[in-house]
Amino acid sequence: MPRLMWLIGALASVASVPATAAEPSAPAATQPAPAKVKSPYRPDRFAGRAGKYYQLVWGIDSLSVRLAESGEIVRFSYRVLDAAKARKLHDKQTEPALIDPRAGVQLVVPKMEKIGQLRQSSSPEANKAYWMAFSNKGRPVKKGDRVDVVIGEFRAQGLVVD
Repeated sequence: MPRLMWLIGALASVASVPATAAEPSAPAATQPAPAKVKSPYRPDRFAGRAGKYYQLVWGIDSLSVRLAESGEIVRFSYRVLDAAKARKLHDKQTEPALIDPRAGVQLVVPKMEKIGQLRQSSSPEANKAYWMAFSNKGRPVKKGDRVDVVIGEFRAQGLVVD
């Protein structure tokens, strides 16, 4: 009887071994490389704490940086939540700059003869979106780059260019 129990236990253990483990594996060189899958998710614009910081300290949210006019212009836009806090961003005396550390460039807002600066500098109103355009001559700033926007004391770091 003990031999019979041993034989049943041995057969049960053999049956539980996967079939692929019993077969020898193919050499690594003959296995195809896994296909590179592009992620459907967009990179984070900025961390959650950064978004709260911009809301509480500067009174803005929905920051975005996008290429426009076939990449010749980089457009920075945001929405004002608190007009009093966002007033410093609309000061005509401050010169905004967009800095791309990867490309090693600092872009400025161009001044047109008859139009003036390509930015909105009127007094801000709550729940309205505002923008400014930076000249990207030669297209050093590319889609996917992380850039910094500086307007006086305001500094938004690590914004992803869409």
